[in-house]
Amino acid sequence: MTSIPGITETSVVSLIVAFVLGLLIGFLIKNVIKVGIIILAIVIILIAVGAITPTSVEHALMSLGQTATQAESKVSAYLDLLPYNSIAFIIGLVIGLVKG
Repeated sequence: MTSIPGITETSVVSLIVAFVLGLLIGFLIKNVIKVGIIILAIVIILIAVGAITPTSVEHALMSLGQTATQAESKVSAYLDLLPYNSIAFIIGLVIGLVKG
């Protein structure tokens, strides 16, 4: 196998890993948005039929916001591990969002 000067196996593997990470995160983001829309539709229907009240939804959202703040502080350390400045990651992310 002949090698191209300046391109190593390590650089090729890092590009592939960045692309796959972007693809998976794109799939994850798109599916989380889909689930969020479905939950929103369910809540709106339950409010419309009187099964739940808007104040109970408000209290649930406030507690969810507090939990999300705690989770964000723990996740922020892992965000530095993502190669988000790599063009391969960005291409994978866009493909994951579109095709996910």
